[in-house]
Amino acid sequence: METLDSILYGLQVALSPENLLFVFIGVLAGTVIGMLPGLGPISAIAIMIPLSYGMDPASALIMMAGVYYGAVFGGSTSSILLNAPGVAGTVATSFDGYPLAQQGKAGKALAVAAICSFVGGTVGVVALMLIAPGLAQFAVTFGPPEYFALMLLGLTAIASLSEGSVIKAFIAAVVGLMFATVGIDAQTGTQRFTFGTPELMEGIDFLIVALGVFALAEVGNLILTRKRSTIDSAHKIGSLKVTKAEAKEMAGPVGRQSVMGFLIGVLPGAGATIASFLGYITEKRLAKDSSQFGKGAVKGVAAPETANNAACTGSFVPLLTLGIPGSGTTAVMLGALLVLGVQPGPLMLTERPDVFWGVVTSMYMGNLFLLVLNLPLIPFIARVLLIPKPMLITLVILFCLIGVYGVSFSTFDLYLLIVFGIVGFIMRRFGFPAAPLILAFILGGMMEQSLRQSLTLSSGNWTIFAERPITLTLLLLGALSLTWPLVKKWIHSRHQSNGGIAS
Repeated sequence: METLDSILYGLQVALSPENLLFVFIGVLAGTVIGMLPGLGPISAIAIMIPLSYGMDPASALIMMAGVYYGAVFGGSTSSILLNAPGVAGTVATSFDGYPLAQQGKAGKALAVAAICSFVGGTVGVVALMLIAPGLAQFAVTFGPPEYFALMLLGLTAIASLSEGSVIKAFIAAVVGLMFATVGIDAQTGTQRFTFGTPELMEGIDFLIVALGVFALAEVGNLILTRKRSTIDSAHKIGSLKVTKAEAKEMAGPVGRQSVMGFLIGVLPGAGATIASFLGYITEKRLAKDSSQFGKGAVKGVAAPETANNAACTGSFVPLLTLGIPGSGTTAVMLGALLVLGVQPGPLMLTERPDVFWGVVTSMYMGNLFLLVLNLPLIPFIARVLLIPKPMLITLVILFCLIGVYGVSFSTFDLYLLIVFGIVGFIMRRFGFPAAPLILAFILGGMMEQSLRQSLTLSSGNWTIFAERPITLTLLLLGALSLTWPLVKKWIHSRHQSNGGIAS
């Protein structure tokens, strides 16, 4: 009953005319920002902090939250239409979203992304309302060993991201891990693989790697491969209608990834990017016919889009209940709250219920606004595919250059972008999948840091990973994930041999 009273109070705060306006402004700005490669929610929220001075803390956070999940909601657009992920959390969406657009089904891909984003976000809000305090206490139990095991579990799933040779997938992952080690070692302060270049001391930005390996590599491929049939089909927007069979096919992934994405978002530091990759990998493993993934499978769009939006909502659990940011974006929000005189943490539910419950309930309206905004605009958004090919290639290159330069204002990053574009193009020409490289690059730094922290805690004793139940469970799942394709292949061969003998 107490929870119901709190929800009603939150609705009273969120449904006030000024807060409804701030929700709308936030999600609209977030959607536009998410569509543009390079900008992303962190930059947008940082810009809005000075604008929030003098505002009511609840209204300010409601607007910033709208920018956050609005950017992830809208980031799928550039991933699907241009293979240029607008935000990191939508990289996995491009794996099947872009092939669908190339098949003349851009409208369907965008509609699936919008619907699944809405469902994932809404389920996340419900979970946030009902179980936030309890989940926050569980998240605290995750120490460095648990995080290392979780990252390792993600890496063992690389075989699922291979489009052919598993060996090539692991080679790509090793390259990603190598790039992740560039920069100053956070523990010792020594420079690693910087070759005396000051610009590399802070490491390589994820945006440079993603836009180079995906967007610029695709540009190079479009320039060199002049397949008229591909171009003609890509010019077709297609129907927005999702058939009953497709809706039934999506139901399982959407239900599973709404829960899984939210739980991953609750873990401080995990975020929407990891949730979307793990969601995609999980559904590919569970699919009866996984060969369609990477070629335009509806499930391949539904799973990451559901997971990343649910994770966005989940990341507010540690922020609001513990004062621990669950992602880079919520870290910026934490700073904004402190500037506004609000201290997030366990006492926030009693001291500032207007902020906590106002923000939580505003997400209902925010997700509804996003659906209403995006679905009717899909035919107009998808018209980007009707732009002539030479102009479209020029625009993609221009967006990539502006996006990268706008983050760091460094010409060195532009040269680095070109280098990764060449790397991505060479990988594509020789059949090396880009997805394992990106996943390893994302997880590499966090995994290394967690491993070293764990060994510091145990004075170098590796048994720390076997002594903790959660860590041991995750490691066993990782071992199963790594060996399951081989076991599955062995079972299949045995089944065929038995069938052959019987016949």
